[in-house]
Amino acid sequence: MKTGILGKLKNVLTDPKIRLNYMASLGLTDRLSDRRFLQMKYERAFHAKLRIDNPVTFNEKLQWLKLYDRKPEYTVMVDKYKAREYVAEKIGAQYLIPLIGVWDSPDEIDFSALPDQFAMKCNHNSGLGMCICADKSKLDIEKVKKGLKRGLKQDYYLTGREWPYQDVPRRIVAEQFLKSDAGGLTDYKIHCFGGVPKFILVCRDRFTESGLTEDFYTAGWERMDLKRPHIPNAKVPMDKPEKLAEMLMLAEKLSRDIPFLRVDFYLVEGKIYFSELTFFPASGFEGFDPPEWDQTLGDWLTLPAK
Repeated sequence: MKTGILGKLKNVLTDPKIRLNYMASLGLTDRLSDRRFLQMKYERAFHAKLRIDNPVTFNEKLQWLKLYDRKPEYTVMVDKYKAREYVAEKIGAQYLIPLIGVWDSPDEIDFSALPDQFAMKCNHNSGLGMCICADKSKLDIEKVKKGLKRGLKQDYYLTGREWPYQDVPRRIVAEQFLKSDAGGLTDYKIHCFGGVPKFILVCRDRFTESGLTEDFYTAGWERMDLKRPHIPNAKVPMDKPEKLAEMLMLAEKLSRDIPFLRVDFYLVEGKIYFSELTFFPASGFEGFDPPEWDQTLGDWLTLPAK
């Protein structure tokens, strides 16, 4: 994939998947029904027709869940601010990252009152507008505010028709900065099927110079022959986390009675912190390597009554 203005333009013109995403970001696909949009995007991602009425693979079933599994509480669960209340009720407030502040607009934020380190993000999307501040003295405040304004404007629902995001009241959230002893921050993304944790995606070194690595482990902590395309495995397998059993127990509680839910945690200096809840990893548009895993995970996912 090409970068730079000319490169991005070429991507839009030559790649049907990127072109559809770009059109969605501009609001040019708003009139398409969720069903039709998902069919179009799936076909561009996998070069195959979406079997929406008889889904088989994991990614197909995620598209089905977008259309037919619509419980009001899901909107609360994906809201990075309101989810804190949900999680506190289910497993306890001791697992929450300490909250610094909540605002409706970047112009309301008094950056002089913030600590030297913090993590700031919009509560309704993924990535756009995020600021991980390790040293406030080096922070370009105007650039951060500009990014947050862009993030608040984003209609995240339109990019993948993940309906729970459609009605999230948009806010800015700042939380305590987390950092492991090793210098990076490790995500433990526990994939739960019908309330049963089946495997964990471990993401390491996301904000370091060496770059992101991903590895999949079973619930018994055996490294799996599974990866996402384009993201390397860590060179050295990770030791079993000391709090793995507790994280699995917490994930089970948070995902109970839900067909599929990914429950994300951080583990910093022996303490577990809740990160987020995800219903549709990669919005159901990213494959696996080897590709047979899409079928295997699909077999694990039992759909509810339509």
